[in-house]
Amino acid sequence: MDFRQLRYFLAVSEELSFSRAAGRCFISQSAISHQVTRLEKELGTALFERSTRVVRITPAGSRLVPIAQQVLSLEARAYAVAREPRNRIRITANMSFANRSLDAIARVREVYRDMDIEFVIKSFTDRIDAVVSGDADIALIRGHADRPGLETVELGVEDLVIVTSREHPLSAFSTVEIGELAPYPLLLPPRQSQILIHTVVENAFREVGRRVQLGPAVARDHRAVLDVITNPRAWTVLYPTNAGDTPIKGLQLMREADDRLRIPVCGVVRSGALTSPAMAGVVQALRESMADDTR
Repeated sequence: MDFRQLRYFLAVSEELSFSRAAGRCFISQSAISHQVTRLEKELGTALFERSTRVVRITPAGSRLVPIAQQVLSLEARAYAVAREPRNRIRITANMSFANRSLDAIARVREVYRDMDIEFVIKSFTDRIDAVVSGDADIALIRGHADRPGLETVELGVEDLVIVTSREHPLSAFSTVEIGELAPYPLLLPPRQSQILIHTVVENAFREVGRRVQLGPAVARDHRAVLDVITNPRAWTVLYPTNAGDTPIKGLQLMREADDRLRIPVCGVVRSGALTSPAMAGVVQALRESMADDTR
């Protein structure tokens, strides 16, 4: 048994859906199912009753929930008490957050001149683990993270950018309603590598009573915009920061008319961390930087 298995178990127990729990944990459905099955084998009992339509927690699973919550809370507390006090705040994110993070760091240093503020690049999972262990103080993510001992604070929102070829039937417009894209194939990497984007797009189509038409999955070493150029009826979506770095020759960039492709940008911190004036200052500076980005 390990902490990861308990985290996945709790996600499934709260969502009562392996697919929703996988999306929440940013892993594939097969991976979360495999880890829960391993946990069940180690414990020698079923934690969930599974059918093609319904997932129900068993009595044994219900008894495990409060214990799992307590164990994961103790994990975060153990890391917290082992940390030595330091006059440092470390922000961890991926490169798409670099400019906004550096702007926020400059703002905070104007007030806390003796504070050492660092920006460290890490993958999504490593970012969250770094906050739990105390190696980082705030992780910047798109979407939300739900783990005992951590808090998620909203910093702003991003609207996904719709990208088509200039030859696409809808390319004459600067805005488009999501339902208008239903007849055209959406090109994205496989769902397990872009769970958040897939989920946001699927939810947007569900809101208007339509279904997204997925085209062939884009290979990991390809950029979806290149495949859009060679498939004039297809479309894709990009984060705004990535869209800004995309050459637009032959492409049309559009936004969704009703803001249905909106993604929250959040900071993940240890519970109680925002009582520190310096940490509260970092969060406020990040909010201001992200607000400036959207103007």
